[in-house]
Amino acid sequence: MGLGLAAQASAEQPVPIRIGVIGPFTGPSADFGVPMLNGVKMAVDEINAVGGYLGRSLELVIKDDQANPDIGRSQSQALVNEKVVATIGFCNTGVAMNSLAVFNDAKLPLIVPCATGSPLTSTYPPATSYVFRTSPKDSIQAPFVVDDLLARGWKRVAVLHDSTGYGEAGAKDVEKALAAKHLKPVYVGKFPLGVKDLTKELSEAKAAGADVIFSYTVGPENAVIARSRQAIGWKVPQVGAWTLSFPSFIEGAREASEGALMAQSFIAEPSNERRSSFLSNYARKFNTKRIPVPMAAAQAYDATYLLAHAMFNVPSGKLEGPFIKAALEQPKRPYYGVVTTYDKSFSENDKDALSPNMLVMGVVRNGQISFAYPEDAKRNLFVQRKQ
Repeated sequence: MGLGLAAQASAEQPVPIRIGVIGPFTGPSADFGVPMLNGVKMAVDEINAVGGYLGRSLELVIKDDQANPDIGRSQSQALVNEKVVATIGFCNTGVAMNSLAVFNDAKLPLIVPCATGSPLTSTYPPATSYVFRTSPKDSIQAPFVVDDLLARGWKRVAVLHDSTGYGEAGAKDVEKALAAKHLKPVYVGKFPLGVKDLTKELSEAKAAGADVIFSYTVGPENAVIARSRQAIGWKVPQVGAWTLSFPSFIEGAREASEGALMAQSFIAEPSNERRSSFLSNYARKFNTKRIPVPMAAAQAYDATYLLAHAMFNVPSGKLEGPFIKAALEQPKRPYYGVVTTYDKSFSENDKDALSPNMLVMGVVRNGQISFAYPEDAKRNLFVQRKQ
């Protein structure tokens, strides 16, 4: 009798809602993959603590893509096969690009909180795309950084980028941003991931008369650029997208990283109650004094809440891809997030949540990322909404 009642109680337990998470949780890109995962975990734990979705808990189905495009595609298909209602993920643009069709063909929403390659949200026509993003795409990061370096008087730009989908797309965005200012790079150099020395390329850039290096690659290779510049005794600034904030760059380049400038959507300072709560809760939950890549964690945390808000707006609890997609595109109310206040962050024609006004310039100072300009620190006290 007791066993029968226990079985009946077990049978009546609400079925969890499965949400996919995919990213590089091991390997060279784990420095921003793990914070992304932690941001999702923290949000899900908070949501479950207050009842989940109508009494049903959220259950994460976690897949490690190891920053490998082929593994990423097979793991994406596994998520579809395991009946997730949506997926949050990808840190590497090339890995994500190889998997987009898996989600779009299955009509399952994918929210990208890390990867920034511009093609991710333009591969499919907006109205039919299931790909959303809460990270700043490179086509807004590149012009933002170009505007800054020109304001500083640096006009002879050397572009160094890796041969991945991220590096190739990012370099095109830089060249396009320069062309809008009637400029061209004085030097463009390309290299494979894993390169250990770039003194030849840096020497060529120096000979071309460059006065600034715009690098488009991930952390370890950014460090190789900085060390190679140092090795030839060339004292020019290094600027770039958000990857210059990664520990693999700062720790790998050591003193050669000092002064590097990069675009940031979130700098880990408690400038308002929401950000203060996020930073303290993350530190307590994961027993750490600092987040290795704060942008990855904050953007993933916000992505999870945006998905949860959309699920609550699905009519009659129909947690199916097309209904969740429509709810993401037609939010009922703003979500007060960590990075920003998401007010109509997505629409049928716009799948990118962040706009250029949300970016600030970060700088490496004494091995930490801080605001490059005092006025940005003051402006950060006021949440910038999408324009």
